[in-house]
Amino acid sequence: MNELTLPSIDYTALAPILILMGAAVIGVLVEAFVPRPHRHTTQLVLALASVLGALVMVIRNADLRIMNGDDRVITIGGAVAVDGPTLFLQGAILVLSAMALLLIGERSVERGGAFVAQAAVTAESPEDRRQAQGRAGATEIYPLTTFAIGGMLIFVAANDLLTMFIALEVFSLPLYLLCALARRRRLLSQEAAMKYFLLGAYASAFFLFGVALVYGFTAGMPDRGAGVDFATINAAVSESPASDVLLFAGMALIAIGLLFKAAAAPFHVWTPDVYQGAPTPITGFMAACTKVAAFGALLRVFHVAFADAAWDFTPVLGAIAVLTMLVGAVLAVTQTDIKRLLAYSSIANAGYLLVGVLAPTRDGLSGTMFYLVAYGFSVLAAFAVVTLVRDADGEATHLSRWAGLGKRSPFYAGIFTFILLAFAGIPLTSGFISKFAVFGPALAADQVWLVIAGVLTSMVLAFPYLRVVVMMWLSEPGDSTPTVAVPGGLTAAALMIGVAATLVLGVAPGPLLDLANGAAEFVR
Repeated sequence: MNELTLPSIDYTALAPILILMGAAVIGVLVEAFVPRPHRHTTQLVLALASVLGALVMVIRNADLRIMNGDDRVITIGGAVAVDGPTLFLQGAILVLSAMALLLIGERSVERGGAFVAQAAVTAESPEDRRQAQGRAGATEIYPLTTFAIGGMLIFVAANDLLTMFIALEVFSLPLYLLCALARRRRLLSQEAAMKYFLLGAYASAFFLFGVALVYGFTAGMPDRGAGVDFATINAAVSESPASDVLLFAGMALIAIGLLFKAAAAPFHVWTPDVYQGAPTPITGFMAACTKVAAFGALLRVFHVAFADAAWDFTPVLGAIAVLTMLVGAVLAVTQTDIKRLLAYSSIANAGYLLVGVLAPTRDGLSGTMFYLVAYGFSVLAAFAVVTLVRDADGEATHLSRWAGLGKRSPFYAGIFTFILLAFAGIPLTSGFISKFAVFGPALAADQVWLVIAGVLTSMVLAFPYLRVVVMMWLSEPGDSTPTVAVPGGLTAAALMIGVAATLVLGVAPGPLLDLANGAAEFVR
């Protein structure tokens, strides 16, 4: 009789994930047992404490990795790997999530917060209009957000495709719900959530079908069984006698699922509508944290599982990168809504990040990870400013309403100008160092065509940023120019952290670049 062998589990290495998932479950119980007046404070403190606790454990795991002098692979039956990129990306997700939670928890900028008080109320009904006037927003957003963060931590650590798929669903499903919970413009919010859900379901189906095809490709190896763990896939790419059609088709379908989350063209069509319709704190959360998770998974899949097929996928992904940069830059020029402008900016930045993903060197990996962190800080600060520019109907996101804002509120207009210049890649900002960090390794790898496309589209993309700057500072404020609300402590903290990080990473990027370079080695 065969003896059952249980997989070894290192609970210290898994502690960040366990803390987040445990806090999410406790958050659900808080909704059931804590009186409504005390739920918001309880849930916010619980969510922030869990994120900070998880971050402490990530730092501890990194210290253990350094002390052990190895790459410290932790596997659960081969399902999860904790190596340098995992720890770096998990730390990035947690830091950016803490900033996002500060924006989500703000209740002083808008009475009751940015979220609907009761999601089941029919949009545009009398009851909906009453709840928009100040009833406390739903607190279920906190366990949903915590579940999403936990799923992202698993996503960047997944060492097989099935675990990656489960993690994809764990963080996607809460995001679909969160996008539908805006306090104002609820029809727009619900439409955005429905589009995101339907397109996300198709992308997940493509991913799962790709997993099935890759599994079939690995079944042809004589010396080892079929599997979807990355070590087996990597070996099969070189050794499997099965038809390459299975490999290429599976690789393409998996890439579709991941590129959808990364908002890369032509799988980007959900992004502008969702960014515009979702509550702005959730938009910032997705722009920063979801992008880190999506590119973390892309890096692991193509640098570990399909590394030996780089000659085959690089031209295709390179074409997608160029298309993504072009779509993001060109369509950003035509936008008249600040959130849609930032959405197309996010699409273009996904193209720049793909340039780093395709650089087959350690510098390319470290540059991509640095870019993810720097962009995350900047984009969260940008959406923090968007939450403050308001009129009686809520956020004033139409670009024409921002005309003259520099004369009405020069401090916040100056902050937003600095962030836009960082997006444009102006020196002494994190945006300049980020682009240099991904374009440099691409040049070294003779991918000149990608760098040329990146530089040209960056020049195009600078136009809509500078147009907003000109509108704010060189136009006279009119009757329709909104005011800038006084930020509460939570929004002010998130904004200052984002702006400070954007400046520091542009002036003194060395420590983070060194940290990224030290972590830039996947365990195969």
